[in-house]
Amino acid sequence: MTATAIHSRRARSARGPRIVARVREIANSPRTRDLTVLAGFATIVASAAILGTRFSPASNDLRTRLWYGTRRKARWNPPPAAFAPVWTALYAMIAIAGWRVYRAPRTKARTRALALWGAQMAFNAAWTPLFFGARKPRVALVDLVAMAGSTAGFIATSYKVDRAASRLMLPYLAWTSFAGYLNASIVSKNRFRPDSI
Repeated sequence: MTATAIHSRRARSARGPRIVARVREIANSPRTRDLTVLAGFATIVASAAILGTRFSPASNDLRTRLWYGTRRKARWNPPPAAFAPVWTALYAMIAIAGWRVYRAPRTKARTRALALWGAQMAFNAAWTPLFFGARKPRVALVDLVAMAGSTAGFIATSYKVDRAASRLMLPYLAWTSFAGYLNASIVSKNRFRPDSI
């Protein structure tokens, strides 16, 4: 074996540990950890969104479409095409708001804000299965009130932790309040009609 071949072989064998060390360095960097946490919040939000699509009128469930189509609705009820872009933007803001609070220094306010973030997300995930899946608009309205309350609590608490995170949730609270009006209108306008078909 020539001296050049020996040198090349040694260089290749020395490169392996350097690559492993570099990968570890990248994996343990604050930026990577930060992006991993953001991905975690995005996954939670995306899971709620995916669950919602299984029960929404846009799903392939003809009974759900028929049931929702035959409900009397508020005059201001948006067209079905409006919901997807609105919720896409809101879900992105919800994920970023939770992530920003998580990145803040540990305090009681941060812990409480994260608990409220988790609560509003749980209520959010429950609403579509309750309203469309179980066809229980009254129960869904109670869930919506709880969602709005926990979101308002998050906004107030996170304002002490990260003001940008708090502001990111304001459009969501506004939309949730509007959704409450739509839900309440369906309850009111259909009170003498059976919830199931």
